[in-house]
Amino acid sequence: MTVRRWQSIRRRPVPTWRDLSPSFVNDRDCLAAFLALESAEVLEGEKPANLINVVNRSQPCGRNLYQLWKRYGEELAGPDLEAVALTDRGESLLLMIFNPGRLEELLRRSSVRGMLHRLGYPADIAPRSLPDILKSRLAEGGFPHEIGIFLGYPLKDVAGFLGWTRLPFSCQGPWKIFGDPRPSLRLAARFRFHRQSMARRLARSDAPLFPLRDPA
Repeated sequence: MTVRRWQSIRRRPVPTWRDLSPSFVNDRDCLAAFLALESAEVLEGEKPANLINVVNRSQPCGRNLYQLWKRYGEELAGPDLEAVALTDRGESLLLMIFNPGRLEELLRRSSVRGMLHRLGYPADIAPRSLPDILKSRLAEGGFPHEIGIFLGYPLKDVAGFLGWTRLPFSCQGPWKIFGDPRPSLRLAARFRFHRQSMARRLARSDAPLFPLRDPA
């Protein structure tokens, strides 16, 4: 895939959360639909994890997704999906939604283990212990840019961003791309496909498409 073709894909119209939110009149369904859109690639098994910034202010639909997460976030259901707030500053929170199985597959790769070892991660890191490590690193200040590994970005691009390689910066996609852009842009196109597909599914239905446990 060329950079020009990727730019063309990005310009294709697709419903946004602003477009979709009025269809979900129930608070829980509103939150579930928002999470479904923002984690579509994880739900479809294409990515191990996604980061979602949830701001503490009213949306155009009149609801506050931060407050809805505080109220309903513990009702997240499903053995293949977990969510953890990595930071909560009051005005916003950074949510990590991940598939433990896909994350475990990623952490088994020798190339991934090598990078994480160099970054000071424990050799026996488990998927469910990862959020606590990331929380600690965020609390220390700055941002752990290696988080791109867990988001399924190509290792060459993560290494390039960290300054570990001499690969030249190629282009800006959803992340900074280094070296040959074609495999990275193909991956980015798959991510975008799942996001667009989820947006269209949500536009056709008032079902939230994200697993929230029924309240007791």
